[in-house]
Amino acid sequence: MVIIVFNTLTNKKERLRKSLLKPIRLFVCGQTVYDHAHLGHARTYVVFDVIVRYLRYSGFKIKYIQNITDIDDKIIERSKERKQHFKELAQFFANAYLEDMKKLHVENVDMYPRASDFMDEIQTQINILLNKGYAYKTSSGIYFEVRKFKKYGELSRQKLDELRHGYRIEPDPEKHDPLDFALWKFKEEPPFWQSPWGNGRPGWHIEDTAITNSTFGAQYEIHGGANELKFPHHEAEIAQQESASGKSPLVKTWIHTGLLLVNGEKMSKSLGNFVTIRDFLAQWSPNILRWIIMSHHYRSPINYTEELAEDAYKSLIRFYYFLDKLDMQREKGLVRVDIKRSIKEADKEFSSAMNDDFNTERALASLFSFLSSTEPRISDMHEEEALLVKNYIISTLKLLGIEFERAPIPSPVLRLLNERESLRKEKKFEEADKVRIEVQKLGYDIEDTARGPHAKALHPRV
Repeated sequence: MVIIVFNTLTNKKERLRKSLLKPIRLFVCGQTVYDHAHLGHARTYVVFDVIVRYLRYSGFKIKYIQNITDIDDKIIERSKERKQHFKELAQFFANAYLEDMKKLHVENVDMYPRASDFMDEIQTQINILLNKGYAYKTSSGIYFEVRKFKKYGELSRQKLDELRHGYRIEPDPEKHDPLDFALWKFKEEPPFWQSPWGNGRPGWHIEDTAITNSTFGAQYEIHGGANELKFPHHEAEIAQQESASGKSPLVKTWIHTGLLLVNGEKMSKSLGNFVTIRDFLAQWSPNILRWIIMSHHYRSPINYTEELAEDAYKSLIRFYYFLDKLDMQREKGLVRVDIKRSIKEADKEFSSAMNDDFNTERALASLFSFLSSTEPRISDMHEEEALLVKNYIISTLKLLGIEFERAPIPSPVLRLLNERESLRKEKKFEEADKVRIEVQKLGYDIEDTARGPHAKALHPRV
């Protein structure tokens, strides 16, 4: 099996190579825990959850870590606003984030290392950069001198001289270049950490390379994150780590997810146009969000609207009722060759899509095609054939993290179902219709089939 992935660094699709001796090491930039995570964050983490699910299913060994940034100016500012210790605030939102991920079935991360646990490694890296002449000290902190790293801007395909304007920088008149970024910021107001150069706090970028260097070493296979992190964050990671270690490249393959937009604008906390994962899940199920995300290629933007959620619900309902119909087949018989062939062809289409840069949009289309071609044949299926089809759909959707909780029909509904059937046999159709209304009040309808009546949930939570 050959899996092709788009590498941001080389700007082309490349074969992902499997090692028999060691796992592929994957690092994804995680949350800065000063608030609840929103749907833009969810997109990135759901995408990488699916990528890891599929790679492991395909026989790849993966070690997947995602950091939690629990030292940051935003956390400290928010803790002051709430009159709460910054550690308590960070712990609260870290726990909330992990709860959100559990609800979304994001369950394939091996480690969630926290920046605060890597202070020694952070200071070690900074010291190496100072000794090698890549960093320098001012009265406000220690900065990385970007012009000493010739590849700066290579990942995002930008030239240094074109980056002087329109880019958020740390102001300091003593900096050698406005683009130089902070490795350590001197602070005497708590919280601060002691260092050989003075009390302070680490810069954002150095936290991640301290974690990856400690966990993976100086080089590893895949780094992932949202597209907007390419510059400056990921460029800074490359510059720091390669300068400190003298080894290149830091990462073989870079994978970036597209933006999640609201009315054409990036969803972000700074713009105030965000929907938290929690608010979304109060109205919709986790499957709905995963379907929205999977129905777009991971590198393409998603323009989020309520209509998008409603469309996802309708799509999932089709699969829900499709599985319902398969459950109704009770006749015994041999499995025909054409049913097996249909499943094999559908699986080939699904795998072809996923092997081509994890194209979940095309993978879902292949499942829909299979559903559409198979649904008219359900009434002729034997129980064994229906079970094969059902298991294929359930297992394939599970690869995408989509799982239906198909609760058994409540006993009051089954009782009314039997009562109505008895009345119909006695040709008491008016009374039977009244029973049907009672069933509908309980959230079900009755579908009459050649094999007898079947209770169907009117508004199942999919």
